[in-house]
Amino acid sequence: MRHGSIAGAHGRVRPLTLLGDAALREPCRDVTDFGPELADLVEDLFATMYAAQGVGLAANQIGVPLRVFVYDCPDDEDVRHLGHVVNPRLVEADGIVLRGPEGCLSLPGLEAGTERYDHAVVEGRTVTGEPVTVHGTGFFARCLQHECDHLEGRVYADRVEGWRRRRLLRQISRAPWSG
Repeated sequence: MRHGSIAGAHGRVRPLTLLGDAALREPCRDVTDFGPELADLVEDLFATMYAAQGVGLAANQIGVPLRVFVYDCPDDEDVRHLGHVVNPRLVEADGIVLRGPEGCLSLPGLEAGTERYDHAVVEGRTVTGEPVTVHGTGFFARCLQHECDHLEGRVYADRVEGWRRRRLLRQISRAPWSG
C-alpha cells in the first residue's frame, strides 16, 4: 500500500510550449511564494510530464517563467530518481563529457547527440521551501543539466555543434510544429 500522494495525480495536463515560443528563450524568475499555487504548479508539471511521456519538465515548458522543474528519471544503473527542485542552481557539472542522444518535450519527435557531463549536482528548495541537494550521474545527470538549461532560456539544440547541429536545424525547420 502506498503512503502519500502520487506525483501529478492531482495536477492538470497543460499545453507544452514548443521551440519558437519566446517563453523558452527567457531566463526564468526565482520563486518567492512557496504557497498553494506553487504546489499546484508542481502537480501540473508532473501531470504534463507523464502525459507527454517525458523524464523531466521545466515550468517554462508550460509557459510559466518560474525557476521550477520536476523529474522522474533513471540513471545509468536504472535507479529511479523522482522529485522536483524550486529555484535550482547547477552547482557542479563534472566528470567525463559524453555525447548521447537527447530529446526534449518542446522539440517533439527530435533528438541529437549532445555533449553533457556524466555527473551533476543541483541545489535548490522543495515546494515547501526546504533546502534540497540532488546528485545525478549518467542519464540522470544529463536530465538535471537539461532542465537547468531550460530555466536559463536554453534548449539542448543550442549545445549541438557541427554536422549534428545542421541536421537538427533542418529537422526543426521541417517539423509539423515548427512555425
